Formats: sequence, structure tokens, C-alpha cells
Amino acid sequence: MNPKKQEVAERTRQIVAPWKGARGGTIPVLQEVQKAFGFLPEEALMEISRELKIPPSELYGVATFYAQFHLKPRGRHIVRVCRGTACHVRGSLAILDKIKTVLDVEENGTTDDLRYTLEPVACLGACGLAPVMMVDDETHGRLTPDKVMEILGSYE
Repeated sequence: MNPKKQEVAERTRQIVAPWKGARGGTIPVLQEVQKAFGFLPEEALMEISRELKIPPSELYGVATFYAQFHLKPRGRHIVRVCRGTACHVRGSLAILDKIKTVLDVEENGTTDDLRYTLEPVACLGACGLAPVMMVDDETHGRLTPDKVMEILGSYE
């Protein structure tokens, strides 16, 4: 096993240890592992499977069912663009297109430098500020394509 995989396995065993023999630990363990690594590495899922005696298919089923879990690395900054009705009517598609161009990333993709992940979402709940995007936990509203450049630049 290469050193990186060994580190993932060791850290995962530490996270799993309090849950061995307990019921209902699958989601909390997955949450803690994702918190530790930023996503759910395959090696970590295999280690959870071995330690908790849960079939890998069951773990993958849980990890892919819940939107909170990610099987691939994500960017340091998560950019969410609202595609709800109010935002759509007020130009969110142009905002999304501008972000895709500026970051050179597709929807639900992560930039090569792992700086940004772009996630279109159904609604951000800020319709009065349409069109809206969030970067991490900050909401940015009344956007124009030119404002997008300025906003993304502040996260460099």
C-alpha cells in the first residue's frame, strides 16, 4: 500500500473506532471521513467496509444517495449558482456561462487547481436578490456577468 493510501486507511480507522459494534454509525462515520479528507476516498470507503463489516455496495449506496457526500475531490471554494425561476428570469444562465468561462470548468466540475467547484442549484432562497450565487457561505445577489469577475477575484 502506498504511503498516501496508508495515511487514509489509518485516519479512517481512527474515525471508525468509536463506532465498531455500534448501530447507526454509517452516516456519522461517512460525515467524519469526508470532513477529514474533503471527500470520500475509495480507500477510506474500503476501510470503513472492513472495519464496520458493511458491504462496499451498501456504503456506495448511502454515499451516492445523499447529496452531502462527494466521491471526488472538491475545490477550496464551492460556487453555487441559483437556477430557480426568479433567477432564471433575471439572467442566471448568463451568470453561469460567465463563471464556466472564467473558471474553465463545467457544471458540477472542479477546476484543475482544486480552487473552485461549480454547482448549479435549484434555489438558494434569495429570490429578491435574483440572480444569485453563493461562494462558500457568502451570498452574492443582483449579479451581472461583470460582477462575477470581481466576486471570483476576491477569492483568489
